[in-house]
Amino acid sequence: MTDATHTDDENAESDGRFGRYGGQYVPEALMPALEELEDAYGRYVLENEDGFLEEFHRRLDDFGGRPTPLQRADRLSERYDTEVYLKREDLLHGGAHKLNNALGQVLLAKYMGKDRIIAETGAGQHGTATAMAAAHLGMPCTIYMGERDINRQRPNVFRMKINGAEVQPVTTGRGTLKEAISETMRDWAATVEDTHYVIGSVVGPHPFPSMVREFQAVISREARAQVQEKTGRLPDAVLACAGGGSNTMGSFEAFIGDDDVDLYAVEAGGSSLSVDEEAGVAPNSATLSTGGEGVLHGARTKLLQDHHGQIMESHSVSAGLDYAGVGPELAALADEGRVTAANVDDDAALEAFHRLSTDEGIIPALETAHAFGYLKQRQDELGDLVVVTVSGRGDKDLETVIEETEKREIGNAPDMSLFSGGLR
Repeated sequence: MTDATHTDDENAESDGRFGRYGGQYVPEALMPALEELEDAYGRYVLENEDGFLEEFHRRLDDFGGRPTPLQRADRLSERYDTEVYLKREDLLHGGAHKLNNALGQVLLAKYMGKDRIIAETGAGQHGTATAMAAAHLGMPCTIYMGERDINRQRPNVFRMKINGAEVQPVTTGRGTLKEAISETMRDWAATVEDTHYVIGSVVGPHPFPSMVREFQAVISREARAQVQEKTGRLPDAVLACAGGGSNTMGSFEAFIGDDDVDLYAVEAGGSSLSVDEEAGVAPNSATLSTGGEGVLHGARTKLLQDHHGQIMESHSVSAGLDYAGVGPELAALADEGRVTAANVDDDAALEAFHRLSTDEGIIPALETAHAFGYLKQRQDELGDLVVVTVSGRGDKDLETVIEETEKREIGNAPDMSLFSGGLR
């Protein structure tokens, strides 16, 4: 394993460090690929060589449907006696924020002369976005997905396949996102000369955390301008759900320098914040809230781990938040106090899923529902104007919601007797 970066400077992003987090903890065989990617990211994305940014934003607008709206949530505003605005990333092509990054990375791969795309996915939203971007740009694509997540997200698996992607089931471990990332890393290590790995979150070795955040920053750059146009001022708080952190960093980036805007990263509290070290299970995915420092998937960051440093099996009712790590930049911002780490449990997320569906006519992804669960719990502490990112739509989660709602007493859920036994 190689740590190619050495600095003590706070947020020394240029060499892949965010405080003490980040870096490039990868096998030697991957270093040439990371150096090639870092060079391409600098030239095409940061310096706009060959007009990369013009083509990226043209495709994001024409193919993706940007800008997405910032909508006032009338009934939630009345319910909570505060102005609630929704950044509608669920209306982006594909139904989630993931296309911002996937389209950027697949286009960058073409500029780099690569001829094959690989990616991992948890909830299937990143896999779907990558499959769509690869089809749009004429690139062959393979998606690695945990077996458990395949069973939880069958509609998204079908969407990937009808976009022409090959879906490779990952059967090791619990068969979730952590194992899918590991398997994709193995593929990349063997095929670096002609293949680009489209990481779906702000995780992994440098330059992935910075590059994914840069592609996702369009969310907050639009939202910051839209909220000022609609209300004449900046919000008191921005809320976003947090798993690996792509939606979170995208929603926060343009507001980080606004000290009067509070930023809340809402994680999955799962069924409990406790840890069962003997069983190797943390029944939550609240890494920022409860994790410790360690190395996973090429970066030093906060992780769910036991006292030996072994990665714990995480849990969330939401497949997209079910990950034992978090992006290094988000970990640093939480340590500095610029971002507040919060969490809500599975029951609160399900209740919020039903509330947003009933009150606003928006069926949110289960990932997104966690942010709305926190909005309900802390409505009196968030100020008079709040922006919440609707990171994705919940069509993909309907089977899971039916199954999980039947098991629990969710007060605002519809009569579930019609659905006994699951969706037919």
